[in-house]
Amino acid sequence: MGPVDFEAWATVAGDSPTSRTEWAFLVGAWSEPHRRYHDLAHLAAVLGLVDRLADAADDPDAVRLAAWYHDVAYDPGRTDNEQVSAERARVGLRGLVTDERVEEVARLVLLTAGHDPEPGDADGAVLCDADLAVLASPPDAYAAYASAIRLEYGHLSDEEFTSGRIAVLERLLALPSLYRLPAVAEDWTPRARANMTAELSLLRSRASGGAAPPSATG
Repeated sequence: MGPVDFEAWATVAGDSPTSRTEWAFLVGAWSEPHRRYHDLAHLAAVLGLVDRLADAADDPDAVRLAAWYHDVAYDPGRTDNEQVSAERARVGLRGLVTDERVEEVARLVLLTAGHDPEPGDADGAVLCDADLAVLASPPDAYAAYASAIRLEYGHLSDEEFTSGRIAVLERLLALPSLYRLPAVAEDWTPRARANMTAELSLLRSRASGGAAPPSATG
């Protein structure tokens, strides 16, 4: 059973005609052709990490459901993707899980806009750490991730993308804690900070007139 197969979905949303229809919608959304990073492979990676970190969550199934929905709406031209995704969770999960769990899923999805859960928010910490795990990848994998992000924002000029990406990296580097779970923070934090600092240096060089090619974003 793969992490994005219906059997995996059914463990948290049940096996019913409505559940099958919602799963098919989700897989279709995550398979949209404009997605170069925020695709089924990313969803599978986040779900796998949520499973790995599940013992730290208060409601691991809510976190799993939030992973399914956290980027279900992904339009790089919009700034409200998390809000749209959370609303889709509220609509799509109605009747499949309890109202309380629906609201917890929606809350968790909204957290991924800033990746800054409150202290003591175990479910938020698991989801956000899993979603940001890519930042701690080996340098070549991080470079592939950064290049895929650039492709998703192909509608922007190099100047526009560079300015926006610098702002994103600066915000992440300024978080009091990039990762919240002790089980991963000690290992992942220095690797992620090194990756982001290197990308930031490259982008700042480009913004000041350096000659780095547009695809070299990692």
